[in-house]
Amino acid sequence: MRKFTPIVLLLCIAALLFSSCGKAANPPAKAVEDYLTALVNKDTNALSALSCADWESNALLELDSLQAVATRLENLACTAAGTDGTTTQVNCQGKIIATYNNEDQELDLSVRTYQVVEQDGDYLVCGYK
Repeated sequence: MRKFTPIVLLLCIAALLFSSCGKAANPPAKAVEDYLTALVNKDTNALSALSCADWESNALLELDSLQAVATRLENLACTAAGTDGTTTQVNCQGKIIATYNNEDQELDLSVRTYQVVEQDGDYLVCGYK
């Protein structure tokens, strides 16, 4: 049984290395995914923490507009699309599904390009076009 211990240890280390690489591969896209998740979960604190100071009040207004409906994300996938100075543009695929009185309304996420900035090592959503 001791022969397998080094192999298992090496496999565990390799798995940790690969999993940490995947998470850091696209921090701006991950920030938008986290932002949208906080939005549909109606998590005010997380939404504020994921927004730059200039965008925070707009993010909270957007959250307020969803308070009366049930919301969920469907097929969310975001990717960085380029940079404009210190801002990274992020495009997403998928939808926010808002349900009211058993009727679904789909909000297509592909119509927006999210603006992400890095501040003090954190990637924050700072609006969209």
